[in-house]
Formats: sequence, C-alpha cells, structure tokens
Amino acid sequence: MKRLFSELVESLRIAVEQLYAHKTRAMLTMLGVIIGVLAVTLMGTAMNGIDKGVNDSLDVIGTDVFFVSRHTWEESSEAWRFLKNRPYIRDNESDRLNEIIAQTPESLLFRSAPTVFWYPPGEIKTKDRSITNVQTVGTNENFEFVNKATIEDGRFFTQIECATGRGVVVLGYDVAEALFPDESAIGKTVRIKGHELEVVGVFARMGSFFGLMSFDNYALVPLKWLRKHYHWTMHTEMRVKMAKGADKDEARYELIGAMRRLHKQVAEDENNFAINSTDSIEDNLDPLKAGLAIAGFGVTGLSLFVGAIGIMNITFVSVKERTREIGTRRALGARRSSILIQFLIEAISVCVVGGVIGLGLAYGLKMLIDKVFPNFPFVFSFQLVIAAMIASISVGILSGIIPAFLSFCLDPATALRHE
Repeated sequence: MKRLFSELVESLRIAVEQLYAHKTRAMLTMLGVIIGVLAVTLMGTAMNGIDKGVNDSLDVIGTDVFFVSRHTWEESSEAWRFLKNRPYIRDNESDRLNEIIAQTPESLLFRSAPTVFWYPPGEIKTKDRSITNVQTVGTNENFEFVNKATIEDGRFFTQIECATGRGVVVLGYDVAEALFPDESAIGKTVRIKGHELEVVGVFARMGSFFGLMSFDNYALVPLKWLRKHYHWTMHTEMRVKMAKGADKDEARYELIGAMRRLHKQVAEDENNFAINSTDSIEDNLDPLKAGLAIAGFGVTGLSLFVGAIGIMNITFVSVKERTREIGTRRALGARRSSILIQFLIEAISVCVVGGVIGLGLAYGLKMLIDKVFPNFPFVFSFQLVIAAMIASISVGILSGIIPAFLSFCLDPATALRHE
C-alpha cells in the first residue's frame, strides 16, 4: 500500500512537470475538456434552473389546490363539442361544497372559493396615477384560505362585505406599488372600469406563472360586487384546497363525489364538470424537459468525446517521445504497472485541470447570465460540480488507458534502442 502511494505521488509529480514543460500543448489538449465540462455544467445549470422555475411557477398557483370548472385544461376540439353541453359552475356551489366538507368526518378537503375573471384586463386609476392590464377577479372571503399569497398590508374581505357586495378591493403587490409608491394603499380609493372601490388590503409579492402572467398584477373584489357591474360571463371556477397532509388522489376522489352530489348525478352519469390541477401542466412539460435534456447532453457528450480523442492523441505522442525514457526506467527496475500508472495519471491530470478551468468559466458565465437575465433561476449546485469532475476524470481514464497500456507493453531492450 505504501509503495502504491509513493508511486502515485511520483507519477503526479512527473505529470505536473510534463504539463509545465509543454504548456502550449497541454493547454490546447485541455481545450476540448474545458469546452466539454463548460457545456455539461451550463446544461446542468440550465436544466436545474428550468426545474426550479417550473416548481416555483406551479407553487404560485398551488400544487395542493384543485380547480373545478366546466372544461378541462387540455381538451381537444372534438372534446369541446361534447363539453359545451355541460352546465356552468354556479357561484353558490362553492358555499354548498364547503358545507359538505364541514359535514364530512376527517375530510381530505379544506376549503373552497369561487373565482370569476373580469375580461379583458383593464386600467386601475387614482387621482394622479394609473396602471394598465390589471386582471380583476371576483371571489369571496374563503379565497384567503385557498390562495398561496399572504396579505402584506391591511386585511382580506370580510364575510359581510362579500354578502353585501361592498365596493372593496385587495390589490396585488405591483398594482399597489404603481399606484401608491410612497404611502400605504390602505383606506385609499381607486377606480376600476369607472367604479370606485376602497383598498382594504395588499398582497405580498407572489411572482409570475412561467413569466407569462403575474399574480402581482391582480385586483380582487367581492364576487357579488363584480356581478353587479359585469354581466358578460356565466363562467365560474372553484378553487378547492386539500387538507394538510392529504393524499392528492384520494382528495380528488372525495371532490368528485362531492361535486356529483351537488349536481345530483346518478351512478351511470358521466361527470359533467372537470377537476384540474398542476399535475396536468407537469405531465405536459415532462416530454419537453426530457427532449431538452437529451439534446443538450448529446451536444455536451460530443464535446467530451472530441476532447477525449485529443487527449488520446497527445498521450500517444508523449509515449512515442519518451520511449527511450521508458526503456531506461524499465532497465533500472521500474515495474510495468508504474509506467502504466504514470501515463494514466498524466492523462487524468490534464482532464482534471481542464475540468477545474471549465467549472470556473461556467460559474463566471452563470454570474453574468444572472445579471443579464435576473428572472431566470440558473442553479449551480454542488452535485453538478461533482458530476462535472467525475465526467472529466472519466474522460481522462478512457482516453489515457490505451496509450498507457501501450507504454506498459514496451520491451525494455527495444525501447532503449529507440532514437
């Protein structure tokens, strides 16, 4: 064991001397590994970022929330002709569902709230400021319990305000910042599509859903108030939050049973409602993520392969140049395994140094990308560093084993006669 350790140390010393003696050649040889490790690291960082972005976006709308509506989120044009005959979800179904949940012992469902979107998004004004493209949503006091966001300033609607349809509003973070940048929005008056409302609350920042729509650009009003002023839609969606720790599939089955009971459906009837969740979004995104991963790692694999070929060629040249040295060492009693280890260590050393440089460049690029695209969550993880170093060491072993074995097989007498 002691002898093996001393051989490894000596081989590493010789490898460092060779790298220093042939700096230009070593750097050109490393180039393929640097590019390969850089590509592997950036691809892994991007994939980690995509996963984090997807999870963060899904978390915004709630991974523990069901969305009950007339239609599914992924229906085809053929299905539309069938689904258009389904009844609309009614505003009062949410309250009736909450009664069923309260009457069910150990229910897997927690609370339900209705939502109605006022289309198209419009402008909200104060006396001296305005913000456009704000999505107004009608709901009731239960929305606070099923929504992911928390109230940062003020409060949410009360049951009385929702029952009477009082003109109050809870603003999203960006809306409040745009209209009241230097003061609290609570108690102030805003105008939504010509109607005055009192601000009673402001949500904490939530973020966006895949960067496409921002929940910080919403304004929530009592559903009864919205129905007084907006008559152009019959469509109501219910958000139903699961009980804490509940199994999602079992909670879905309970919700299906409760909805069938509300709609007075018998056993042979098909469901005349749809229960959507973030699972369907994840299922649609999985093939896309898999395709990106295959394409990306295919390119990085090719880069590492090119780097391995370069290292193998240079190691062959090194063995050829030092044939006489190999013969001398063998004549002085060096074991064949020592010669093999030496050239293998040299190949691995080139790859390790190239891998470290590649990681450094990747981290620098990651920091630059963070500044240019601050909303894209590039994730540079410790596991990724380990994977990149394993990849570079593997390239060194695979590319150095054949030239090292060639040096292992050299006959001492033949090697000493080599010019």
